[in-house]
Amino acid sequence: MADLVQYYGTGRRKSAIARIFLRPGTGEWKVNDKKFDEYFVTEQQRASAKRSLAVAEMAANFDVVANVSGGGVAAQADAVKMGVARALIEFNPELRKPLKAEGLLTRDARVKERKKYGQKGARKRFQFSKR
Repeated sequence: MADLVQYYGTGRRKSAIARIFLRPGTGEWKVNDKKFDEYFVTEQQRASAKRSLAVAEMAANFDVVANVSGGGVAAQADAVKMGVARALIEFNPELRKPLKAEGLLTRDARVKERKKYGQKGARKRFQFSKR
């Protein structure tokens, strides 16, 4: 039996985690065993998820299998974008420079700030009463 050729990359954004498997193929996408267009509903989410392959000009060369969990759908799309970029570097290390120039390998570290005790939220205080 022939070994399955695939390249793996992990992407994260906020609390979303995407595990990406790139397999040589025709450009078919599966996200959590659903079709790409069913999972990512808006055009912005679809464009974000496919950006790494578009920059590398390899959109028709790979089938993408993505397992995503956590966060919202928009954050998941950004996590997929980063995971695909990392998997492409595993496939061809020479793609690192153009992908890095587009900012696709940089982890967006912005996450929700924690709520502090003695306060209503992360920054908001309880109402102050003088009397």
